[in-house]
Amino acid sequence: MLNRLTRFFASRWGIILTGAVIGVIAPLLQKLGNPKNMGICVACFERDIAGALGLHRAALVQYIRPEIIGFVLGATLAALLFGEFKARAGSAPIVRFLLGVLAMIGAMAFLGCPWRANLRLAGGDLTAIFGLLGLVAGIAIGVWFLRKGYNLGRAQKTYPAVGWIMPVLMIGLLLLLIFRPQFSEGGPIFFSESGPGSLHAPLLISLAAGLLIGFLAQRSRFCTVGAVRDVILMRDTHLISGVGALLVTAFVMNLVLGQFHLGMTAQPVAHSSNLWNFLGMTLAGLAYTLAGGCPGRQLFLSGEGDGDAGLFVLGMIVGAGIAHNFTLAAKPDALSDGVLTVGGLNAYGMTAVLLGLVVTLVIGFTMREKKA
Repeated sequence: MLNRLTRFFASRWGIILTGAVIGVIAPLLQKLGNPKNMGICVACFERDIAGALGLHRAALVQYIRPEIIGFVLGATLAALLFGEFKARAGSAPIVRFLLGVLAMIGAMAFLGCPWRANLRLAGGDLTAIFGLLGLVAGIAIGVWFLRKGYNLGRAQKTYPAVGWIMPVLMIGLLLLLIFRPQFSEGGPIFFSESGPGSLHAPLLISLAAGLLIGFLAQRSRFCTVGAVRDVILMRDTHLISGVGALLVTAFVMNLVLGQFHLGMTAQPVAHSSNLWNFLGMTLAGLAYTLAGGCPGRQLFLSGEGDGDAGLFVLGMIVGAGIAHNFTLAAKPDALSDGVLTVGGLNAYGMTAVLLGLVVTLVIGFTMREKKA
């Protein structure tokens, strides 16, 4: 039975099923309370977790998102069931952490991860096109480095306790979400009373959705960045078929649920400063590629014992704190009394994106294996 399931999830139908499930669940989570065009967003949800823990004090984006917890624990369950839980670590950890920070700065410039870029487009947000073009550009640059010998080295087998750190941390977050302790007066754990952080589907439904997606994605190796990388590098369309299924299914679901609103401006938690949508996701896409996968894939890998992926995840969470504490994150468009105020980045945010691009390029050029 397990062998049959393994063969199915390794097939094109397995990856299509995973993408379709995400495409169905994300709009449903939006309908049940998650922010608009943000039924699932790994970067945004990790930002909310950072806020809940007090790593930043942006009051509108603070909530421990159970979907993230479910992604990791669902992947852990799948890896244990199929004998694929393997503790490993040691592949340029500090670089992976830094790439996580830079990826989050890029994602906060765009206001979303690759999953949300697709979901925004499926909801009618045309600014997502510029983010997706930037994502492809960043991945293409990363692929060029891969062809030139870029390599962070091999992770080594290590103590089982290392592989369990991320799953245990997620269980800890779940307990904090359930019991909501107040550690000091005016201190964490923080929960938004308004804004995107205050909008969420019921806890058990969100957790169950995360567990299901984590399980399926671990089995099928679902990865949006890997999908584009494989098309550019090997002309392999296996993974991209799953991304296509996500986009098409989410589009249909949004139509059915009355959540499709076509437009370029004043879209939910998005901005129409499209140069920075492009450059932000270029930075994120390059960082994801150099680290070996999109933020969702990094969560799934951390759930199956990969300590290096766990460091990338922690880098993204810390990066969210940096982005908001230093006002590097973009502001969404605002519509008041019929007057549109275009959002986007301030000078600090623009500088951070450009500096991030320089740093990731330096990493790409300097971490290449020399041919004998």
